[in-house]
Amino acid sequence: MTRIVLVHGAGSGAAYWWRVLPLLPDAVAVDLPPDAATWEECVEVVHEAADDGAVLVGQSMGAFVVALAAASFPTSGVVLLAPMVPAPGETAGAWWENTGHAEAAAAGARAQGLDPAVVVPGPEFDVDVTFLHDVPPEVLPEQLDPSWPPGALFDAPYPLEAWPDVPTRVLAARDDRLFPLPFVQRLARERLGVEAEVLPGGHVVALAQPAAVATALRA
Repeated sequence: MTRIVLVHGAGSGAAYWWRVLPLLPDAVAVDLPPDAATWEECVEVVHEAADDGAVLVGQSMGAFVVALAAASFPTSGVVLLAPMVPAPGETAGAWWENTGHAEAAAAGARAQGLDPAVVVPGPEFDVDVTFLHDVPPEVLPEQLDPSWPPGALFDAPYPLEAWPDVPTRVLAARDDRLFPLPFVQRLARERLGVEAEVLPGGHVVALAQPAAVATALRA
């Protein structure tokens, strides 16, 4: 029985969860379609993997997928991990400016003594500094995959009409450089009316802190 469905974010695939899966024998990780032109195509993959009543877990941009999936499928709840917390009808492309992400990421970088240019998406963005600063090198080789999302999804209509009426948790990563902790906490309160729970680790927290992620999901 699949009780937990794990949905990766941008720049990764099901292999992102490889350190968490052995700790959650009732979980399954999915690969989102790299050629998807609509969000519904991504949701279909989640529905195919989930049993009725499963908990849907979305990492980063995967939050867009699990929120929409939960709105059209009988689920026990949604967990958003280091998430892009979406709003109904908001495209993934518009999310960045709507949430004030650039300012928040820059402030977080300065607080850590980093150059904001390396953590705010742009020409100087540094994947190693932003994503991999706390990840053991030996766990990385095949866990990051740039094939998802296709560029079309950033402008694709996001057909979520209202947040699904299911229990929703937000797990924020304490050392996240892409989505700093105060930023995620603010979005969780403003958009969902919940307090974010804090886990150790940076943005790719399932690679850096798999035990902490598994413990939180078991809860």
